[in-house]
Amino acid sequence: MTGVSEIRSTFLDYFKKNGHEIVPSSPLVPRNDPTLMFTNAGMVQFKNVFTGIEKRPYTRASTAQKCVRAGGKHNDLDNVGYTARHHTFFEMLGNFSFGDYFKEEAITLAWNLITKEFSLPVDRLLVTVYHTDDEAFDLWKKIAGFPESKIIRIPTSDNFWAMGDTGPCGPCSEIFYDQGDKLFGGPPGSADEDGDRFLEFWNLVFMQFEQVSPGERLALPRPSIDTGMGLERIAALLQGKTSNYDIDLMRALILAVASATGVDPDGPQKASHRVIADHLRACAFLVADGVLPSNEGRGYVLRRIMRRAMRHAQLLGAAEPLMWKLVPVLSREMGQAYPELLRAEALIIETFRLEETRFRTTLKKGLEILDEAKASLQPGDRLDGNIAFKLYDTYGFPLDLTEDALKATQNSVDHEVYNQAMERQRAEARKAWTGSGEAATDAIWFGLKERIGATEFLGYETEQAVGIVAAIVKDGQEVQSLKEDESGLIILNQTPFYGESGGQVGDHGFMIAASVAVKIANVQKKLGDLFVHDATVERGELVVGQELELIVDHSRRAAVRANHSATHLLHEALRQVLGDHVAQKGSLVAPDRLRFDFAHPKPISPEELTRVEEIANAAVLQNAPVSTRLMSQEAAIESGARALFGEKYGDEVRVVSMGRAFEPEAAAQAAFSTELCGGTHVSRTGDIGLISIVSEGAVAAGVRRIEAKTASEARHHLNEQAHRLHDLASLLKAPEDELSQRLASLIDERRKLERELTEARRKLAMGGGEGGAPSAQDIDGVKFLGRSVSGVDMKDLKPLADEAKQSIGSGVVAIVGVAPDGKAGVVVGVTQDLTARFDAVALVQAASVALGGKGGGGRRDLAQAGGPNGAAAEAALEAVSQALREKAGVD
Repeated sequence: MTGVSEIRSTFLDYFKKNGHEIVPSSPLVPRNDPTLMFTNAGMVQFKNVFTGIEKRPYTRASTAQKCVRAGGKHNDLDNVGYTARHHTFFEMLGNFSFGDYFKEEAITLAWNLITKEFSLPVDRLLVTVYHTDDEAFDLWKKIAGFPESKIIRIPTSDNFWAMGDTGPCGPCSEIFYDQGDKLFGGPPGSADEDGDRFLEFWNLVFMQFEQVSPGERLALPRPSIDTGMGLERIAALLQGKTSNYDIDLMRALILAVASATGVDPDGPQKASHRVIADHLRACAFLVADGVLPSNEGRGYVLRRIMRRAMRHAQLLGAAEPLMWKLVPVLSREMGQAYPELLRAEALIIETFRLEETRFRTTLKKGLEILDEAKASLQPGDRLDGNIAFKLYDTYGFPLDLTEDALKATQNSVDHEVYNQAMERQRAEARKAWTGSGEAATDAIWFGLKERIGATEFLGYETEQAVGIVAAIVKDGQEVQSLKEDESGLIILNQTPFYGESGGQVGDHGFMIAASVAVKIANVQKKLGDLFVHDATVERGELVVGQELELIVDHSRRAAVRANHSATHLLHEALRQVLGDHVAQKGSLVAPDRLRFDFAHPKPISPEELTRVEEIANAAVLQNAPVSTRLMSQEAAIESGARALFGEKYGDEVRVVSMGRAFEPEAAAQAAFSTELCGGTHVSRTGDIGLISIVSEGAVAAGVRRIEAKTASEARHHLNEQAHRLHDLASLLKAPEDELSQRLASLIDERRKLERELTEARRKLAMGGGEGGAPSAQDIDGVKFLGRSVSGVDMKDLKPLADEAKQSIGSGVVAIVGVAPDGKAGVVVGVTQDLTARFDAVALVQAASVALGGKGGGGRRDLAQAGGPNGAAAEAALEAVSQALREKAGVD
């Protein structure tokens, strides 16, 4: 039997021997297509190469690409676990030609691989071609020796691939394997083609046209090849299995689930084992690529996948969170091929454990609400979509879980009502996937980069240099000049200005020559290494080809450097205090402050935060040199450098080390912090001066944020705090080290005085005092006590009414309180012995009308209302009195 790892390496080695560049898998979050939720095919990372706006140093490539299909157009989530082939996460093996070879070599390469390297029996193989693709039909006859009966012409779009409504497109040829008559199904193109007998495992796309418009298709000058083979599918074939879930990789994960739950993996609940095994891969890889659970966008899809798996873990009887325990098994199976799993393992485990713990509470509440709602439903009825939306919006209960819970009683959700509620919430998120204006203008940057090349960055070594203007862009169009007071975007052949990236802001400064002066307000990087300077001409005219002296704002750059280096020290200090799961999730490095977001599942205690600050400042005080090395990414990771999950790095990376390790067992040369980083940094840690953390808090589920200042900004911050402390000590006439006790004493004293004052106001308001008691009038044998009060909080009206009821023993009380703004509140109380005769709600409504209000509410014994006209307080009391007379007279 051939294992998944061996199949993957055999595929890549085969194409490497045939002149292909082995390109690592791109992240699951696409770098070059903002319209895609996730990378869902091997060609995604080559999209701009196929369209011609990006060039690579190779013309043929091969990949093992990790893919997710669980959101948007490609969504297989609901089928996962119940079919033999569907997955949320899968690996796609592919080979690509960018105008290098075409149909004949693509078919030859595929045929030799599957029949010689993989030794698939020829008599079990057959292929399809697009019905008009005579060239591919003839090539299969020639190369494979197939009879015409084994080359099936398909007239549908299944065998014609297109990137979109316009752009590259072409016919496909799919390779099938006959798994035998033990399975139901017919060959492709037949009425029974949807059965499992004939399995499509490799698709060869012949990209030979460009769709210009719906009715116009032109031949491409350099036809290309894009193929995709499902690793799980070919593994099932080579291992003699009819289900992807029976291959060695998936079986190892399923057996781990069975071991943890004690449930037979092949019994009645085998679908739950499969769901967990599949979703484990998708969730772990998404977290490793920087996605965290949330209620929108990619994070929401991740949460849906995680919670579906966790729901099935509960169905298997798992009493405690389960998925986090399976992560080491996944790392063992796939970590060698995808080392990001190993680097992110601590974060994945913490994320899984926190999410599943939270979800168990969510699940309990959600099922209680569902059970209550289902009690009134008959089989076939639809659940109110508003209830389903409440479950989602309030409790984070995904719709598919609601539907799963309704299946047993043959109920469904009113999707129209649910979608109306959901649409309002998703409107903003939906805009985010339509592509930003910036993304829409990427083509201009690709064209400029292809023509003038990347910008050489000189800013690591200098803050001044000479550069030549290579291009100017104004209002989205390339221009040849900018006149005085005009603004535009400038590209130079080389620059000392840092372009905004990795959280570090872009540089400011000037470009000058004898006849021109240009102010630089920001710098951004396009396409990784094209530096775009946001410029305004203050004097003269700037023209393409002009030579300029480039001057970075030194003081601003120095402040940014200090903050960036402090971010590295804080990152390591946080890891040492909180644990290895801490990973950066975002940052801002500005001249006046730094902001650092990181993965951590709970609030940080004051003691922990103090310890983090102490450790970081201890590294500052070492005044150790900050070193930078250029290394291959692989060597950098092996050396212990920390990479940011989801960050894109080139083949050669900068490794920044600073400080000396504090641990006694650490090697003498071991650094305190070592990270992959393209930013600018201080020369020695002592240049940071001081790190002062000014705030800490949560920004999202499982993500915390600290803000800090360094150097003179930190000193100014601490001086201001010291001055405020001194001023406070002077006001309180207490030593600074006794301020806490003094303030606590004053607060206690104030609370006591407030209670005494409130009590005195209440007594005065009711016309009483020491030994005094309020008097009541008699209305047809019923005592009535009415009072208009001021200077009393509205919240104290009810207690006043309760006291008045006690004082008169039996009767009705009405208290009108007039607020400083002229509005009024009124409370009516009826003693318990009279509630059968008099309703406090009706009486208070009469008072409310007099005050200009609209009704009131409460119980028969106590009700409250209000109105805008406090001047009518006496009229309100008279209204209650009159209503009481009328009622008493009727009785």
